Amino acid sequence: MSKEIRDSGFTLIELLIVMAVVGALLAIAIPQYSSYRKRAFDTRAQVDLRNVALAEEAYFLDSESYFPCADNGCTQLPGIKSLSNGVTLAVTTTASGFIGTAKHPNGTGRIYTWDTDRGGLISP
Repeated sequence: MSKEIRDSGFTLIELLIVMAVVGALLAIAIPQYSSYRKRAFDTRAQVDLRNVALAEEAYFLDSESYFPCADNGCTQLPGIKSLSNGVTLAVTTTASGFIGTAKHPNGTGRIYTWDTDRGGLISP
């Protein structure tokens, strides 16, 4: 009977090896996950900037001028109901177009810029 009890469980060494493997996998996965999250927040800012730029062009067709705005003030543009949570966005007008910038505080720190005089989205 004692032999059955001794063979029915894991040894301490087996449990330690499993814990070491799981720890190594977590050490690799957690930084990767953090990087994916930061890039996803950056993508939110970039998409919001692109949508506001398209709305600015639609506004220009109606009023023959661009609309300077910041954050939730940009919801007055046609087709913009709201910005993504946390996205900071600002549009300033120039003599011949507009410059828009967007970023997300939880992102990588990149600031995305849309400049109509330079052809649209400028790589950060």
